[in-house]
Amino acid sequence: MQAVLDEIQRQIPLANGESRRIFHGRGHCFDGFEHLVVDWFPPYAVARLYKPVEADWLEALSETIKSVPEVEGLVIQQRSRGQDSLQDVVWGDVPDQMNTMELGLFYQVKPQRNQNSGLFLDMREGRRWVMQNAGGKRVLNLFSYTCAFSVAALAGGADHVVNVDMSRGAINTGKENHRLNGLQDGRVKFLAYDLFRSWKRVRQYGPYDLIVIDPPSFQPGSFVAEKDYRRVIRRLNELTEAGSQVLACHNDPKNGTEFLKQLMLEECPDFRFVERLANPEDFPEAEVEKGLKVLLYTREK
Repeated sequence: MQAVLDEIQRQIPLANGESRRIFHGRGHCFDGFEHLVVDWFPPYAVARLYKPVEADWLEALSETIKSVPEVEGLVIQQRSRGQDSLQDVVWGDVPDQMNTMELGLFYQVKPQRNQNSGLFLDMREGRRWVMQNAGGKRVLNLFSYTCAFSVAALAGGADHVVNVDMSRGAINTGKENHRLNGLQDGRVKFLAYDLFRSWKRVRQYGPYDLIVIDPPSFQPGSFVAEKDYRRVIRRLNELTEAGSQVLACHNDPKNGTEFLKQLMLEECPDFRFVERLANPEDFPEAEVEKGLKVLLYTREK
């Protein structure tokens, strides 16, 4: 467990009181810990395990994290793709719901939630880019989840943002995130519906200067990348105009950068690839193509 302890002790000071991943074993940079990640919502830690472990291993992990003085409580989730998650507050008075900070902005998170806590920490640099580049722009935030990209865009001076997600619960949390940051004004709209049933409502607020596409990597019945990402990309021409930008995101290790590049080439040849945004330092990857992909495109005509 020394590698876990060393990395947590290195990352917590870098967090500077904000949310952060403090151990990222899934990037295969820590031998023997490929199944473990630990997220930091100060002052609480949430550990997620992606394969079964023995009870004594779990106890050793708990004691290791408990030895870090900044950590006041620990949640451990045991989860794997396609199966229900199990979670437990191992020690400390961890709340069901709390506010956390990222890049100076506030977000509501649920550390005990049996799937995602409410803020995807690996997308921090994407949100930073949006905050720095959304000034004066009309933004469409697809698969908005709890609308963190929208909060970042409006904080960066966006003219207006349209958020779309089929989960009404996620959209409601998104509204609360805007309220927490004093951004609940006429510049933002929330559409809680299945995008694939109708694009009309989205089109009526366009065209857009910036579109963020950040779908779930794998969610049967909602979004399967190999089938559904193309259905989104082929709509970009009708939602944008010359000079518009697209931030296309994908977080499935099975599909590398070329997966998105090929879809864009086939469906939107007028869009030029600009760059792949760097992932946060707290998400090290031995094989960069297996990590988060955030690709920036600009429409040329």
